[in-house]
Amino acid sequence: MFEHALAAGRIGTLDLPNRIVMGSMHLGFEHDGDALAAFYAERARGGAGLIVTGGSCVNRAGAGGRNYSFINEDDAAAPLRQAVDAVHAAGGRIALQLFHAGRYALRSSFGIAPVAPSAIPSRFSPDPPLALSGDEIVATIEDFARGARRARELGFDAVEVMASEGYLINQFLSPVTNKRDDAWGGDLERRMRFAREILRAIRAAARAEFPVIFRISGADLMPNSTTGEETLAFARALASDGVDALNVGIGWHESPIPTVQHLVPSGIWVPYAAAVKSAVGSLAVIASNRINSLQRADEVLAAGSVDFISMARPFLADSQIVAKAARNQSVLVNTCIACNQACIDRSLLDEPVSCMVNPRAGREREFAENGVAPKQRRRFAVVGGGPAGMESARALAALGHAVELFEAQDELGGQFRMARRIPGKGDFGETIRYYTHELARLGVIVRLSTKVAGAEMLRGFDGIVLASGVLPRRVSMPGSDMPHVVSYADVLLHGCTVGERVSIVGAGGIGVDVAHFLSFGETDADETTRFLYEQGLAAPANGALVIGGRKDVALMRRSASIGDRIGKTTRWAVVRALRAAGVETLTNVTYEAIVPHGIRVRTADGAARTIEAETVVIAAGQERNDALIEPIRALGVRYRVVGGAKEAGELNAVRAFDEGLRAAHELAAEVT
Repeated sequence: MFEHALAAGRIGTLDLPNRIVMGSMHLGFEHDGDALAAFYAERARGGAGLIVTGGSCVNRAGAGGRNYSFINEDDAAAPLRQAVDAVHAAGGRIALQLFHAGRYALRSSFGIAPVAPSAIPSRFSPDPPLALSGDEIVATIEDFARGARRARELGFDAVEVMASEGYLINQFLSPVTNKRDDAWGGDLERRMRFAREILRAIRAAARAEFPVIFRISGADLMPNSTTGEETLAFARALASDGVDALNVGIGWHESPIPTVQHLVPSGIWVPYAAAVKSAVGSLAVIASNRINSLQRADEVLAAGSVDFISMARPFLADSQIVAKAARNQSVLVNTCIACNQACIDRSLLDEPVSCMVNPRAGREREFAENGVAPKQRRRFAVVGGGPAGMESARALAALGHAVELFEAQDELGGQFRMARRIPGKGDFGETIRYYTHELARLGVIVRLSTKVAGAEMLRGFDGIVLASGVLPRRVSMPGSDMPHVVSYADVLLHGCTVGERVSIVGAGGIGVDVAHFLSFGETDADETTRFLYEQGLAAPANGALVIGGRKDVALMRRSASIGDRIGKTTRWAVVRALRAAGVETLTNVTYEAIVPHGIRVRTADGAARTIEAETVVIAAGQERNDALIEPIRALGVRYRVVGGAKEAGELNAVRAFDEGLRAAHELAAEVT
């Protein structure tokens, strides 16, 4: 099984045990050698064929943030060498990514103005860049070469040069950002020169046999940027200059097309890497972005269009993703759900990265689970099988304790049971699958359809985690008891019938999800064809794509914004999809009454308006389901309250999983 993904491969002089590359991710703790070593070593043990580090800046002007590493500075050596040694001790191989943000850098990091080929601002950074002089360009090339030499001296097995995603080298290649008319800009040959000189300088500085990978952009997805033909010409130029592999990325941070969000179908960007492979022949080509399972990776590799698959966030969700596949345990893989909330969203703020569905990621030392049996094995009860409860039960069992989980419904998952019904969020169901099988493997006794009505059921346990979640918030509004008024749970969980015209009260994350669910509609086209059509990237073979079954949706909220707590890298894409589907959004409204054929409100300008609706959906937040707190406290045992039962607010799954993990480790320490 997975014979293509698990087949040995080679990049230049570097032999690799399989075809799965762990892609580069800025972690936000690059200065902490212990944390860095623990993080990468666990992924090396998990079977990554090659690990590519987060970008290490070649100089301070190119910093993506204060917490990046700086390969050419002495302070970077110790933590990077520690990571290399840990990976090698675990039997792995590791490449350093050489990085320069260009106009995406922030002055706030070190008080240095961003630099770029031309002084053209970006929508990503608030700071306009300065155009590099000819001497500064040459010095930057030398910085890349010095970085490669230092990487080799520190023991890295290869380097990857970041020339994609709209960073500096990509900026030199693109006519959008390179308006020069000198030796470094103008026609394609001059726009390619910067990258080619970097490759030549690295070869001279780090020896010819040292493997060099370039991460290039398969498509910028920016208007008037590098064309497809130019991209392939660039790939061929790098091949002729002796690069060892091309890792094909997609899109810029400014691109109007989503590339890594849950809305993006799995494997959709592979054709761009395949085109590069066709252009460069035998040179190793790596496909990346939105491939989150070994099965999908194996299918792509079996087709023969690329040589390797790069998977970044999937190694956050499960460090053992490759090893489990090799053991035929894919059912135990914790799948990346492309939520971006604890990873990319944090990395863009230069904060320490983790993972929603695996809160241990990046904190392997803090939450050590080494499989050693505790001196005293205790009994724990977990009440509630949503995100916080599932993670508490998993962690307590992983620490060697006896755990019973009580869930009132007939399935684990909590709010994830609703989330998996939202367009693009089907992988949220994979989280439920993972915990269902993992808890069984760990010996957790899971009691489904079992409501804990009182504390007597919990007597005799040494510790208790209350993770009973939330209840839909009830609204006090005239007409809220009318038969055409339903809750978001009725729509997403119980499948109630709604009319063709729907008004949604509340436009937080859940309200937005309901609007997306009802307005998405249906088509005969597969999800890839539909996505490409809707993003203007391709047309269906038989003409216009017809989408039917969309509900006429009005989404409204008292406050000033729609989905304001949805993650930075996802919110814009979802709101854009709602607008494209014709969803009407109203903010700063005052609700007056629900009436037989709709809802009466006052709009932001004070005008009265009745919004016609056959169904009114209440998605006005949640309330804590915390009735058991006092009875549990009366038992006199150690306990924790986590997730929605602790704080409903705008329900936050990142917080729920994190609190579940922390509660387990704290309770285990206290009772033993």
